[in-house]
Amino acid sequence: MAKATEGDAKPVPQRLLAAATRLFADQGYDRTSVQEIVEAAGVTKGALYHYFGSKDDLLHEVYARLLRLQQERLDAIAGSAEPVERRLREAAADVVVTTIDNLDDATIFFRSMHQLSPEKHKQVRAERRRYHERFRALIEEGQEAGVFSRETPADLVVDYHFGSIHHLGAWYRPQGPLTPREVADHLADLLLRSLRV
Repeated sequence: MAKATEGDAKPVPQRLLAAATRLFADQGYDRTSVQEIVEAAGVTKGALYHYFGSKDDLLHEVYARLLRLQQERLDAIAGSAEPVERRLREAAADVVVTTIDNLDDATIFFRSMHQLSPEKHKQVRAERRRYHERFRALIEEGQEAGVFSRETPADLVVDYHFGSIHHLGAWYRPQGPLTPREVADHLADLLLRSLRV
């Protein structure tokens, strides 16, 4: 593992997160020591504890930064003036593309989430719930307007879509036959087909 140089222009928190993400992806969260992270980032243990407090905090932040990005994008999509079917399709595709673009972060998190402290685990579940509730509200809006079928409960549709996304790390490969956008389009189309009147 290449060690960061003293002249590395990235801010220390970004260097720590980049190093932790690489190491967690390569060897797993539980097999990565704080010492390995600080050596890879080219900083001291004091710097890590100043910015993150613990390895647990680093794991939380790996996923939280992705979830913040996805929440901001969903809020913008859901709040636009586009028809509800277009907004839902765009939101369904966007979460796939952003997950693939940050696949290491998502894979690390879903593989290691159970190792978070109970407090952090609860915090992450609340953050994810907020995202899922905003996504579900789009489905319910379309169902109330008669654009989407009520045959399948909105909760089940949300679970179906996000279950597919959580498994992307198990099979998606950047060098494979499908681009992130193509995967996103296929999954978004499947979601909308399940809601057709």
